[in-house]
Amino acid sequence: MTMSSLDIFIILAYLATTIIIGILLKRKASKDMKSYYMGGNKLPWYMLGLSNASGMFDISGTMWLVTLCFVYGMKSVWIPWLWPVFNQVFLMIFLSAWVRRSGVLTGAEWIRTRFGDDTGGKLSHMVVVLFAVISVLGFLAYGFIGIGKFVEIFVPWSAVAPYLPFDIAPEYVPHFYGIIFTSIATFYVMLGGMMSIVWADVVQFLIITIASLAIGFIAMSQVSPEALQAATPEGWDNPFFGWNLDLDWSGLVNEVNDKIQADGYSLFGLFVMMLLFKGILISAAGPAPNYDMQKILATKSPKEASLMSGFVSVALMPIRYFMIAGFTVLAIVYYQDLNLLVGGQLDFEGILPSAILQFAPTGILGLLLAGLLAAFMSTFASTVNAAPAYLVNDIYKRYINPQASNKKLIHASYLVSILVVVISTFIGFAVTSINSVLQWIVSGLWGGYVVSNVLKWYWWRLNGFGYFWGMLSGILGAMSFPVIFDGVFPEIASDILPLYLFPLLLVVSAVGAIAGSLLTKAEDPEILKSFYSKVRPWGFWGPIKQAVLAEQPDFPVNKNFKRDMFNVAVGIVLQTSLVALPIYIIMKNWLAVAITLSLLVCSAITLKINWYNKLED
Repeated sequence: MTMSSLDIFIILAYLATTIIIGILLKRKASKDMKSYYMGGNKLPWYMLGLSNASGMFDISGTMWLVTLCFVYGMKSVWIPWLWPVFNQVFLMIFLSAWVRRSGVLTGAEWIRTRFGDDTGGKLSHMVVVLFAVISVLGFLAYGFIGIGKFVEIFVPWSAVAPYLPFDIAPEYVPHFYGIIFTSIATFYVMLGGMMSIVWADVVQFLIITIASLAIGFIAMSQVSPEALQAATPEGWDNPFFGWNLDLDWSGLVNEVNDKIQADGYSLFGLFVMMLLFKGILISAAGPAPNYDMQKILATKSPKEASLMSGFVSVALMPIRYFMIAGFTVLAIVYYQDLNLLVGGQLDFEGILPSAILQFAPTGILGLLLAGLLAAFMSTFASTVNAAPAYLVNDIYKRYINPQASNKKLIHASYLVSILVVVISTFIGFAVTSINSVLQWIVSGLWGGYVVSNVLKWYWWRLNGFGYFWGMLSGILGAMSFPVIFDGVFPEIASDILPLYLFPLLLVVSAVGAIAGSLLTKAEDPEILKSFYSKVRPWGFWGPIKQAVLAEQPDFPVNKNFKRDMFNVAVGIVLQTSLVALPIYIIMKNWLAVAITLSLLVCSAITLKINWYNKLED
């Protein structure tokens, strides 16, 4: 199937809409820095939640998730814990409220409320900016690769080349397409800032919802449970697992066995244990300094920040997995109709675009492409918006030009946006696999982020020097370990090597954080008391808690640790049910649908009573 005039019109209409939104909101966004980066804290939580959900519905991640669902079936619901997806549950239950109580503009500025403005505070502030910029570049390169691979299938180079005055080597065709769409996304986010992003995201989420439902219903009408069972190996439809994966695609799609071997997930029990261990630590560390934290800071109040983070999973998971499961079952049953050969090699990351081309009817094809392009633009735009928030607000304004006018700061933001996109594009040229850059970001880079950012919430004695050395040693470890240990463990696939090096990265960064703190003096008690009394965290804050109580005997000490942890566990059950439910519906496994729905309802009622009813600012 090829794109019709209607499909092309839908896509062009969507692209024009995003540009118009950016132009219309330019004046309102450029009023001041708070309006540009946070929408003036006037956007409702449900719009910010939809925007965040749209930003997480990224095209690279969706291609990756369709591949996982195809290869691993129901066991694929656990693999996104690699991200970890349940960090949204920690944010919903308590961390978003803690972050929002600060009332600052960026994650780096937030650090000053914890460590002050002395030498240690300045070092900790700078290392957060460094981490934010590196992670932004990594995410932009990840999105750049995904959009290029996606578009290449729909717009063959042979159809474009005759109209261009130059030629491009086949391996760089995805990069050419990536440059085109990243340029459009950069344009509208530069003009409208956070307001432009949120309003465009709401439009985008509506488009992607219609497209997802359409594909799910097409899959249900064309694939019977018997046909799906005949085309999949034993255990594919079972989410439970033992020590080994025990999925054998021999005689069905033999190449999938090679894919499983290359992914390195064969020891599935150990793999999931590592995901859970890493995921809990990363989630407890709070949001990384990226677009997720910017959306939290943009809410009206701590209570709305919690509601926004909770709404993300409710909006995102059912819609996204309805599409993922729909394309997966169509691709499995009609596998022989897919064209997954790229440069003479089988590329499983091409399952999603190839399935769209094969199965989406006219009109729906245009909606799907517009929706998935929207998903890419949303993620890319939100990430681009995060970079100038740090570099302009936390470096340029603070150290270089403190007296800069709003106009000059907005223009500086435009320049930084362009620079980070250009640099990430060059990084993208060196990356061939979505999975490889994803693994490095979530297991390597965020692994280096964990220790300092866990301790900053829960241990009063961590100071700015300790935070700096913990973060710096973690970042350096994340960037050097894949090179140092390359080939040392031949039995571990190179793409998931950062996951297995995660414990070593923890040790290195923990030594840096703890030694850096204990070998230098503690933070100013006044800064610690101010932070503790405003944020009200639980944890190891004994001396500071006593000092605050001595001054404010009626201070409401946070004693909710057990309740929060119970709610987190219930929230993870709820979130996982939201993932599994649409897949079971597409598979027409009605017994599993009933069981999953029961779990979902019970966990939702529990959270209504034990979380929502007790929310406070």
